[in-house]
Amino acid sequence: MKTISCMNIEPELLYSFGAEVKTYQPGELIYREGDHVVYYYQILKGKLKLNNYNEEGKEFIHNILGEHQSFGDSMLFLEKFYVMNAVCLSTCEIIRLPKSSFMDMLEKHPHVSLEMNACLSQKLYFKAIMLQSMSSQNPALRLKGLLDYLKSYHDGDCGQCFQVELTRQQIANLTGLRVETVIRALKKMEKEGNLKIENRKILY
Repeated sequence: MKTISCMNIEPELLYSFGAEVKTYQPGELIYREGDHVVYYYQILKGKLKLNNYNEEGKEFIHNILGEHQSFGDSMLFLEKFYVMNAVCLSTCEIIRLPKSSFMDMLEKHPHVSLEMNACLSQKLYFKAIMLQSMSSQNPALRLKGLLDYLKSYHDGDCGQCFQVELTRQQIANLTGLRVETVIRALKKMEKEGNLKIENRKILY
C-alpha cells in the first residue's frame, strides 16, 4: 500500500519563512486540547502521541508520530481550537512556523498546498474506512481498519514493514474490544499471513 507521509515540508523552506526549532522533553505538552492554533509543527527528531481523555479520565490515543511528520495540520485552516493534546514520548526537536507565515508560504509555493491537500484527503479516506470497520462485529476487520489507518501516516509500500507503536490495551481501547479478543484476533491474523508478530511487536 503506497502512502503519503503527512507531511514533510523541506526544513529549509520553513526556515526561510521564519520557522524555529524548539526542543521538548518527554511528557511535555506541545499543545493541549482547547488551545488556539498558532503554529505549523513538523518533527525533526523524537516521537509524540496525540491523545485526549474522556470524562472518566481514560486516555484515548489517536496516533503516534515520529521524525519528518507534521501534526495538527488540518486545524490551521479553521478558526477552531485543538481537539486533542500533543505529548512528547521522547526528547523531541520540533520545527514550528507561525500560522500567518505558514499561510504566506502556501501562497508563494502552491505546490506545497497541493501536496498537503493530497495528504489530508488520504487521511480522511482512511479514517472513513476505519470508522466503517469499527461497526463490524468481526474483531479482525476492526483491527484491520485501525492498522490501515495508522499505517496511512507512514511512508512505504513494503509488506509488513510498519511497526505498530500501540500496546494491546491501547488497541483494545481504540477498537472497543477486550484485550483478550485483540490478542486472539492478532494471532489469527498472523496465522493467515496478514501481519507478523516479532518480540511482541506487531509488523503490518
